[in-house]
Amino acid sequence: MTEELKKWSIADDAAAAETVEETGATSDLDENAKAAAEREARRQALYEENERAEDERARAEAERMRDVDDEDEDETPRDTWATVRRLWSEAAGDHWRFYIVFASIVFYAIFNTAAPAYSARVIDELWGHMKLAFANNTTFSITWENCGRTIFIYFMIWTAAASFYALQSFLMSSVAERLNLRLRNRIAQKLNRLPLAYFDAHRPGEVVSRATNDLDKMSESMQRGLLQLLVSIGTVVGAVSVMFVFSVPLTLVFLFFTALSLLVTKVVSRRTHDVTGERQEWVSKITSAVEEGYSGRLVIRAFNRERQSSAEVHEASKELARVSTKADFMINAVGPAVRFIGRLAQIVIALVGCSMLVAGHMTVGVFQAFFQFINEASEPMTELSFTFNSLQSALASAERVFDLLDEPEMEADPLPVAAAKLPGKVEGRVAFEHVRFGYAPDKPLMRDVSFTAEPGQKIAVVGTTGAGKTTLINLLMRFYEIDGGRITLDGVDTNRMDRGELRQQFGMVLQDAWLFDGTIAENIAYGCPEATRDEIVAAARAAQVDFFVRTMPQGYDTRVANDAESISQGQRQLLTIARVLLNNPAILILDEATSSVDTRTELAIGRAMDALMRGRTSFVIAHRLSTIVDADLILVMDRGNIIEQGTHKELLAAEGAYADLYLSQFA
Repeated sequence: MTEELKKWSIADDAAAAETVEETGATSDLDENAKAAAEREARRQALYEENERAEDERARAEAERMRDVDDEDEDETPRDTWATVRRLWSEAAGDHWRFYIVFASIVFYAIFNTAAPAYSARVIDELWGHMKLAFANNTTFSITWENCGRTIFIYFMIWTAAASFYALQSFLMSSVAERLNLRLRNRIAQKLNRLPLAYFDAHRPGEVVSRATNDLDKMSESMQRGLLQLLVSIGTVVGAVSVMFVFSVPLTLVFLFFTALSLLVTKVVSRRTHDVTGERQEWVSKITSAVEEGYSGRLVIRAFNRERQSSAEVHEASKELARVSTKADFMINAVGPAVRFIGRLAQIVIALVGCSMLVAGHMTVGVFQAFFQFINEASEPMTELSFTFNSLQSALASAERVFDLLDEPEMEADPLPVAAAKLPGKVEGRVAFEHVRFGYAPDKPLMRDVSFTAEPGQKIAVVGTTGAGKTTLINLLMRFYEIDGGRITLDGVDTNRMDRGELRQQFGMVLQDAWLFDGTIAENIAYGCPEATRDEIVAAARAAQVDFFVRTMPQGYDTRVANDAESISQGQRQLLTIARVLLNNPAILILDEATSSVDTRTELAIGRAMDALMRGRTSFVIAHRLSTIVDADLILVMDRGNIIEQGTHKELLAAEGAYADLYLSQFA
């Protein structure tokens, strides 16, 4: 499409040249044509520069997202023990709970192994009485007294074990939830102290994931995974210790087959991890294709691309089915393989045990108790590898949370007694004095920016994409800290002011109007929560939005959210203008506020903005230069620096960059 536009432009120029030649154009006309050609060349250069800037930014964003995706897929911590020590220090107030948990695990393991050991004693006593009765040719009988005593002891043993297990579960859940609460609150506070540069370098989903998914995964693993790991270790140590006391040979046979089982599990799990990663990639591709099909459904149907869109999902689904079948087979193969090795171990132990039993080196009670201990130790040992993988993932989540908490924060505001104060009522005089700034230390963006906005003036900031317009506003509100020079408000250095007091003097109407989850009245009063209903309605009327609000089901009490489809973009803009009007700031910032609305809505927004800007210093960022021809001062920016400044007439007369931009829109 771009090539066709260029061809039409060349054809028009050729036709114009032929016409001039045929009519015998004068030298003045030749000079005018030459000047027009030069302006067109400059306009084309600006267009191409804008396109290059857009491409570079898109490539940088794609590269950053790939880096973030690689980071998110890493489910192993960089330093396991450092993360464990950090978690231990973060839970400093709950150490005594951990100590009780450890003690409970020890007692649980003792009582858990006491039951099989007691059963060995009971069976050996019964076997002895039976042999004695058989030798004496007498009758052997079991009394209720003997049965009742045995059942009571078993009951007490299992009750004690269950009590200690319940105690450790309760305490571990308490520790995990308390730690989760502390970290979540710290993250919420941290996000308010992070510089905007951090949010520019990270996706919104990544930041939100730290406060939700990562914290929840860490908490759940502490409540279940960590507790299961500790209980499994305690149970295995207890069971194997008693097994060694009962029979060293049988215990060694058991440990050999257990090691073999763990080896098989590790080998298969490693291969499964690779296949699962491949499956996750195809799931991501399908998700992206479905989201693209949903978001772009109108464009897809307009260009009759339904079949191609469905084909993409179909092909990705076929690959997902193939990879999933392979992954499921490998995952499902682990269980049968481990069970087979376990059954083989029991057969070998039974053969060795029977030989020892026949030789008189083992009693019947110990023989059957040993199989109970095998069952007690086998399941925890099998679970240890899976629990360990889960904990590794949780530690990786904890590490990412700590990475966020360790991010450098904004420079602290000066103490209240040392902070510079504005002299009474704010007039709105803003001055940039030789300001230098760069997003990276080795890449300066602004080198020497200076200008002055007098009270009540309308200052327009124009330039191509990436010229530094938004950066200028961000520095004004101290969203970023300057590297040199100074910015003053009514003569006061903003770097010496409290950020809250500084930003209270500004009102912003952004291109992307944001509504919070709440009522319309709450959204209008967002910056002034103590406002009365009458004040809210008055602001809405001044912003030309009162009539629309009254058509809503519950009027000002209608609940809205940023993704509500019942409110148009223009209506959102008007609501944000009402929000700013209610806050009554001294200085306004209008960031391309009418760039994405229809003409009728733009007129309504224009009237609302006129009321908003009356008597206030205003900074207007706009691509449509027709909206700023009445500005008192126009700043033309390119690559972070002001290359021209003046009024609309002055800049047109200069025939520089502003004139090229203006003519490119109205030629």
